[in-house]
Amino acid sequence: MKNSGLKGAFGALALVGVAFAVKKMAERRKFMKGVFEEYGIKEKTPFGFADKIREMDDKQYSELKGKIKEQFASRCCTDFSRKKEAAEA
Repeated sequence: MKNSGLKGAFGALALVGVAFAVKKMAERRKFMKGVFEEYGIKEKTPFGFADKIREMDDKQYSELKGKIKEQFASRCCTDFSRKKEAAEA
């Protein structure tokens, strides 16, 4: 029982981490749902998504690729992200 305060603090920190992860997953799900609606993809499986990509022309494909790359790219520990942030500021 000596470390009950420490255990409580770690428990609270764990809950915050889980809440942050759930929020991030919800944002990404909302983004993908918007992409499906924008491009008229009815089937919500990877196979339906791949079929729609095969039907796209090069311009639509590059636009979709850019959106997905921007949304799902890692934003930590890269020189590109630091340079992009510096250019925006």
